[in-house]
Amino acid sequence: MKIIKHSGDVVDFERKKLERSLLKSGATPSVVKEVLKQIEKELYEGISTKKIYKLAFELLKEESSSTAARYNLRLALEMLGPAGFYFEKYISHLFRHGGYKTKINLNLKGRCVSHEVDLLVKKGEELKMIECKFHTDRDIVSDVKVPMYILSRFNDLNSQLFDVFDEKERINKCLIVTNNRFSEDAVRFALCSGIELLSWDFPKDNNLRNRIDNIHFYPIACLTTLSLAEKEQLLSHEVILVDELYKSSEILEIIGLSPTRITNVLKEVSELCLKTK
Repeated sequence: MKIIKHSGDVVDFERKKLERSLLKSGATPSVVKEVLKQIEKELYEGISTKKIYKLAFELLKEESSSTAARYNLRLALEMLGPAGFYFEKYISHLFRHGGYKTKINLNLKGRCVSHEVDLLVKKGEELKMIECKFHTDRDIVSDVKVPMYILSRFNDLNSQLFDVFDEKERINKCLIVTNNRFSEDAVRFALCSGIELLSWDFPKDNNLRNRIDNIHFYPIACLTTLSLAEKEQLLSHEVILVDELYKSSEILEIIGLSPTRITNVLKEVSELCLKTK
């Protein structure tokens, strides 16, 4: 069976790949088996991956909103746009959760020119600049030009001392984060040059998806019990994380949700955050 990817490429349908993604969402083996059974009834030659995803999402949602929310994670990251401003804030939250001090959207003067830095983080002796490459089109791949360009910026900044946190110190690490993927050449160049990379699927065992799932650090956009407009309202109120609703549920009333809706949203929030409480 041939299917059509987001990019337009025609590939074979891989049942095992879909099964892995369903299990990754937290669905039980029995639910996954039933979802796959229902999806295979709907398959036809040339069906799009977008259609398959939608079918899987709706079937998971019938079983559990929180499972569907986890399955919705990649799309949720794509909603932290349109220019990626919320994505940068989300990554800042992710590093703060890891014990880092963070500063976002800085203008720093290097040896030659000034540079806009998305994020600066500090823990111990490590002072790391982070550049965020956000895309709403998941088929966009960050190629080798990205780490090459950012390496030149890092080298210009690395020659200076900056008083951003507690004392004047030198930026000694560089990380590029994307919600999509890096090309093979980009990975090779970055590894050779000492630049760290973090993407949806890289590094293999500590990639963005795994980090989020391991600590249940879900963006507000993944919730299935909120409309797109309601998610945008929450983002405009600086509510980035699902966990923030768990702690400050009154914001749901402020944006106009009824008591019944609030109960449903908080049930999903509680299920998503359960293992971190």
